[in-house]
Amino acid sequence: MTPGVGDTVADGAPVAEAIGVSKRYGATVALRDVHLTVLPGESHALVGRNGAGKSTLVSLLTGLAKPDAGTLRLDGRAAPAFGDTGAWRSRVACVHQHSTILPELTVAENLFLNRQSTSALRPIRWKHLRRRAAELLGTYGVDLDPASRAGELTVVQRQFVEIARALSFGTRFVVLDEPTAALDAPGADRLFTRLRDLRQQGVAFLYISHHLREVHDLCDRVTVLRDARHVLTAPVAGLGRDTLVAAMTGAPEGRAPARHVPAPARRDAPVLLSVEDLTLPGACHGVSLTVRAGEAVGLAGSAVSGNVRVGEAVAGLHRFRAGRVEVAGRALRGGDVPGALAAGVGLVPEDRHRQGLVPGRGVDENVTLTAGARLGPFGTVRPARVRALAGRLIEDLAIGTPTPTTPVSALSGGNQQKAVVARALATGPRVLVAIRPANGVDVTAKEFLHGRIRRAVTDGAAALIVSDEPDDLRACDRVLVMREGRITAAFATGWSDEQLVAAMEGITGSAEGEET
Repeated sequence: MTPGVGDTVADGAPVAEAIGVSKRYGATVALRDVHLTVLPGESHALVGRNGAGKSTLVSLLTGLAKPDAGTLRLDGRAAPAFGDTGAWRSRVACVHQHSTILPELTVAENLFLNRQSTSALRPIRWKHLRRRAAELLGTYGVDLDPASRAGELTVVQRQFVEIARALSFGTRFVVLDEPTAALDAPGADRLFTRLRDLRQQGVAFLYISHHLREVHDLCDRVTVLRDARHVLTAPVAGLGRDTLVAAMTGAPEGRAPARHVPAPARRDAPVLLSVEDLTLPGACHGVSLTVRAGEAVGLAGSAVSGNVRVGEAVAGLHRFRAGRVEVAGRALRGGDVPGALAAGVGLVPEDRHRQGLVPGRGVDENVTLTAGARLGPFGTVRPARVRALAGRLIEDLAIGTPTPTTPVSALSGGNQQKAVVARALATGPRVLVAIRPANGVDVTAKEFLHGRIRRAVTDGAAALIVSDEPDDLRACDRVLVMREGRITAAFATGWSDEQLVAAMEGITGSAEGEET
């Protein structure tokens, strides 16, 4: 526990309590008799598999939904009436995984959105607004220019602005939903430092994350939900990973998941992906690599390394300044997505919400979006073919959906990610580019997706796995490390997390002599 916080936690009344809360949506039980207590100055983790009930509990604690049974209390008092937005905002705030900061506005305008003036009849005093913003940022130790455009901020800076805005309403309780999903390691460290500072000021956090290492690094206690029920609340100190995973999954403690042991692809296997001297403006310079049939190659790097842009370029999303990309000997044009699809490239994009899904359409339409040639002749789409292909993909990826036509937005995060992977595999790609393929999913779904991608490789595809997560890269036959737009290191199997992270951060830059 953070020094100095322990007394506050012990002596203060809870900032948030859910006492036997239940919630049902039609025939679906989203929560059943769930309990949660968050203390002042505490960082309390909320974990569970996708669909366990975490999002529903957060919607109750933030006033977005009303419980069917049970009691909610904030600061030792009954929660505000449902629909009283102002009262809820002064008692609890939620910083979502996807930023609500408006990029075209300044930092000051975002901090006081819809509160720029004390009266609707009084003009906005811009100098006064920027001064108020500077004072607010200074209170919470955030060093930003209030006049700067929010669109120019880094991801972690935008999160600081969101947290400061939430606290400006007077709340001392903030829900953080997957706050590190878009951060590299240094960004996550800066965020954690700021959160620890805020806890010293008595701010409490409910921390939702699928990264169990973060739970151990940052949180005092953890609550586990499974199948809409409360399973465990315990101090994080002394709680082993196996115990936590067992609580989340219901599997016997100590049963280690089966792991693939990569074996190098045969040297005579055909090269399915060749990247030669690729240069992308502002991203990379002179990047070269090859991936053979039956091989998975990791492309590791921080958020600013350029590795994501390389993966996206292979899939046709970016024009090349220089260099050449070939799939099975066929040269690709930069910025030509249809050409990349026709050549046999499947893409799992970095952000399923912005790049991977059409939220208003059904699961069947989403998983078959890239398979136009298999759905009917001359550009036509035959509904029977859509149903047949979608049914096979839903079964193959074990997508939990009530019906194939259910809107994909109604699925849990893990099932949405499975739908994105299904779409990438729908064409039977020669080359699969998977960018952070298990981002934002629970431990069981993560292992399933890694296994499904590995199966595609075993069947003869080439995979380029782009990520900064060691878990994503562990099943790769080789891992290349990018830093500052160049490949700086290469690892065969048997690397440790410490070696990989050190290479990504530039602590060591020596390559291991592996073929790229």
